[in-house]
Amino acid sequence: MANTVVTGSRLQGKVVIVTGGGSGFGAAISRRFGEEGAKVILADINVEGGQKVAAQNPANLIFQQMDVTKADDWMTVVELAFSKFGRLDVLVNNAGTTYRNKPTVEVTEAEWEKVFNVNVKGIFLGTNVFMPRLIQQGQGGSMINISSTGASRPRPGLVWYNASKGAVSNATKGLAAEYGPHNIRVNTVSPLLSGTALFPMFTGMPDTPENREKFIGNVPLVMKEDL
Repeated sequence: MANTVVTGSRLQGKVVIVTGGGSGFGAAISRRFGEEGAKVILADINVEGGQKVAAQNPANLIFQQMDVTKADDWMTVVELAFSKFGRLDVLVNNAGTTYRNKPTVEVTEAEWEKVFNVNVKGIFLGTNVFMPRLIQQGQGGSMINISSTGASRPRPGLVWYNASKGAVSNATKGLAAEYGPHNIRVNTVSPLLSGTALFPMFTGMPDTPENREKFIGNVPLVMKEDL
């Protein structure tokens, strides 16, 4: 029998899809949701990473290979939720990408298209499948879109990435207004930066403790050990 890793029960009985669940923020979200009792389908284009995360809590986490830019993959992952668990409650649109921090005029058309396809089109496709099924289910639910501080405070070197996240934040507000009457909440979470595989892409420098410290100083939060 598979081991179940549970530390709480806030999400007991909930079924969640997390895109980009094989690494970084997505892996952490998937693990935590599973620990809180949710059944999580962690979807990722990276098979090795996704399977590794799912294996940490096999009773509550299952892996599904997925390309968020493909409509058929969205149909497959949503149908999996209903066929395996009989319902769906939450979609976390976490999958995202960027290009390496550099002068804007050096960004290639291929890089631009990849950023907008993954970061924006992925949510567009997910919305078109997720919302009708939740409305049909009739019990409300939640969509959480991972945006970025760059959406509201864009910086040089990542102009088109920031623009893609601006689209995510703007669309989220519209979706919240449109689907609120169906008791479906739509919110964004806007991180600054963390020690994920994209750190060198965002910063243009290696992921080292010294380089991380440069960004920690820009976050107006008090660490618990400083209290």
